[in-house]
Amino acid sequence: MNWKRVLPICAVLFCTALLFASNHKKAPAPMKPGPLAHTFSIVARDPQTGEIGVAVQSHWFNVGSIVPWAEAGVGAVATQSFVDPSYGKLGLDVMRAGRSAPEALRGLLAADPGREVRQVGMIDANGNVASYTGCNDVYAAGNEVGGADPKVEYGTAAPCTKDRPSVFRVGKDFAVQANMMANDRIWPAMAKAFRETKGDLADRMLAALDAAQAAGGDLRGRQSAALIVVKAKSSGQPWNDQIFNVRVDDNPYPLVELRRLVALSRAYNHMNAGDLAVEHHDNEGALREYSAAEEIASHTEGVPKSRLAEMIYWHAAALVNMGKVQESLPLFKKCFAMEKSWVTMTSRLPKVGLLPNDPKIIDEILAQAK
Repeated sequence: MNWKRVLPICAVLFCTALLFASNHKKAPAPMKPGPLAHTFSIVARDPQTGEIGVAVQSHWFNVGSIVPWAEAGVGAVATQSFVDPSYGKLGLDVMRAGRSAPEALRGLLAADPGREVRQVGMIDANGNVASYTGCNDVYAAGNEVGGADPKVEYGTAAPCTKDRPSVFRVGKDFAVQANMMANDRIWPAMAKAFRETKGDLADRMLAALDAAQAAGGDLRGRQSAALIVVKAKSSGQPWNDQIFNVRVDDNPYPLVELRRLVALSRAYNHMNAGDLAVEHHDNEGALREYSAAEEIASHTEGVPKSRLAEMIYWHAAALVNMGKVQESLPLFKKCFAMEKSWVTMTSRLPKVGLLPNDPKIIDEILAQAK
């Protein structure tokens, strides 16, 4: 045995257990319920980009506030069933300290007297995953992990039994977990959809959630959903490291709304990039980004006209600032027809340098409102 490797790991797990225990001095008895986020979720990493994400749906209000956790350059956590949210905070802390997802999750479980009613998925920045299902999670409950050679361990120490063990799985790139489901086909359907779907990480995680719902979903129904995707590496500025962070707190069709919000978030990612280009006087870049935002929003069902009008407006403004006034006029006309407030806005922008301070050009633009 390589004690030089084993001893540091043991030390970290021991410290993790102490840290967890210090946060649970008044911990409830093992079977006492916490927040009842019985649900299905996925934690995943895109090996091509290094992006890390977590997505979830539940028949529980505001699931996005307790189940999903993610940090760029560190990892992601889904903590569910009888939820202990500290698995999210402490799991990220331990992974940030350099331990793998399986090591972090083992340490937290070892210190938790209520572990048999927990269900947790963790992934680290290297794509190592661990997924745990306690033996007292409500049927149907289970998990699956990715990777060419996944490992599984069954726990039968009381209150678990051989017929009803706890399940700890270790793998690569993704883990899916679900409890209180209509049937036991849910998590295999999620894994299959994630493996087979093309697109970026958000697309593939959404496909996994849709597959779970199509296979029967939560026995109680559906209510809320959330999705977070962060960059591969931390910039030291967390507000710049989130690619997506969208939540549906209460909706009869949360996954439909979650898809709409992800699409809208894509559009606004381009809008933000366009604003940054304007700040740097990069008119070509601004035009490219605003055009992309408009294209996405115009093909997204349920986007209010006021949102689309703004995207059209800044697309038009970018054209004007490139000297392409005639090309901009049809866009201004379309925008003004949707939302009259942009007519007033146009007269204000030359004073701050966002449109040319040329009365002839401004009059030509404003004429499109008639």
